[in-house]
Amino acid sequence: MKNRDLQKSSPIVVAAAIIWQKDTILLSRRKQESHQGGLWEFPGGKKESGETLEDCLRRELQEELGVEISKPRAFHTLRHQYPDQEVKLYFYTCSIIQGVPQALECAEIAWVHKHELLSYEFPPADIPVLHKILQVGYSETTQFFLG
Repeated sequence: MKNRDLQKSSPIVVAAAIIWQKDTILLSRRKQESHQGGLWEFPGGKKESGETLEDCLRRELQEELGVEISKPRAFHTLRHQYPDQEVKLYFYTCSIIQGVPQALECAEIAWVHKHELLSYEFPPADIPVLHKILQVGYSETTQFFLG
C-alpha cells in the first residue's frame, strides 16, 4: 500500500516545446488511445531516468517529429493534478534547426496562428501556458518571448 502511495505522490515530469515559425506555433495531436487522447498539445514527452530536461525535449522531438531543435529556453513550469495522476510540465521555447516536422508518434501536427490557439482543444494542464503565450507575446527578431 505504501509503495502505491509513493508512486501517486511522484509527479510525471514532462518537457514540452513551444516552437515558432514565422507567426505560427507547432502543435501536435495526441493519439486517440493515449492519456488525454485526441487533444492538441505542445510537442514533447516524459523525462526518462538520468536524462536532463533539455535532453528529454531533444529526444522526444526527434522521436515524435523527426526534427532537431535549437537550445531550449525556459518559458514556464507548472504542476497539474489530473484525477489519475499528477504532472509537472516544463515548457521551453525553441526553433527547428534540422528536419521537417512529421507526425511520427502523434495523430497529426499543425502550424497554428497565435490568435487561433484557443479554438483548439488542449489538456487542462496546458491552459495556463496558452494564456501566458497570448499575454506575453513573441518577437521574431529576438526568437523568444517578451515579458
